Amino acid sequence: MIHPSYSELIDKINAGVEPGEEPVVQSRYSIVIAAAKRARQIIAGEEAMNLDPDVVTKPLSQAVAELNDGVIHIMSDEEFAEEQARLDAQREEMEAAREELLEFSEDSEEDETPEEEKTEEE
Repeated sequence: MIHPSYSELIDKINAGVEPGEEPVVQSRYSIVIAAAKRARQIIAGEEAMNLDPDVVTKPLSQAVAELNDGVIHIMSDEEFAEEQARLDAQREEMEAAREELLEFSEDSEEDETPEEEKTEEE
């Protein structure tokens, strides 16, 4: 028997859903897709978040264990869109700050004309 079962994972993932809200996961398919995506991330080089490497060695097993332990969670489409918008806004703020820093750096370099050049101009 596979542990945890699909129904156990679905129950754990949907545990935080308020009554009347749509559950995040409604089918086994959602669990399989989420575990496969996470396994691909682990294969690509991301660290497994909570596991003893001696116990679980295969990326898919690590992904399922992370889902089961609540270390990662599946986002609804709305949550994903909100998170993406938040990250985009944060990225824009960082880019604006970077541009401001570059402008400040260029201005301060122009102000620091060497003394030799000043005396030659006079």
